[in-house]
Amino acid sequence: MTTLCRVLAVSGSTRAGSTNPAMLATAQAIAPEGAVAEVYDGLRSLPHFDPDEDRDPLPDAVADLRGRLREADAVLFCTPEYAGALPGSFKNLLDWAVGSDAMDGKLVARINVSSSITGAAGAHESLRTVLGYLGTRIVEEACVHLPVPRDAIGADGLIGDEAIRERGARR
Repeated sequence: MTTLCRVLAVSGSTRAGSTNPAMLATAQAIAPEGAVAEVYDGLRSLPHFDPDEDRDPLPDAVADLRGRLREADAVLFCTPEYAGALPGSFKNLLDWAVGSDAMDGKLVARINVSSSITGAAGAHESLRTVLGYLGTRIVEEACVHLPVPRDAIGADGLIGDEAIRERGARR
């Protein structure tokens, strides 16, 4: 099998049992033939963004992040909303990406799994703004709001609800 697309899946959540990483792990598990999804798990290890540190040699975690972004054909984001915007740790990840060309022209999409009344609209509008600064190409047809309740996550950390999986897979 020839790999057609390497997707880096990035969650904006650090919470255990969050629906965001569960969605990305599920996307990885059901990736179509020809696509390989890798879930980025280094969010917690990134240092706080400091423009004075954005030079060679980069902190190891930042060099790893940028390398993975460069190697990916596309990036899939799934982030919660915190206080009406992006969570700080996730914004920090994006700030480290701004200082490089790792995302310039990169295909990106997002899955919004919020089941809150606001649908995490503030976070996803903020994400759209930052992605513009990064020079990405947002694939609108691949962006979806797919509410996922916490009880849809199985003991294996995946979303087992077939209706949710099918709605996500149609994108």
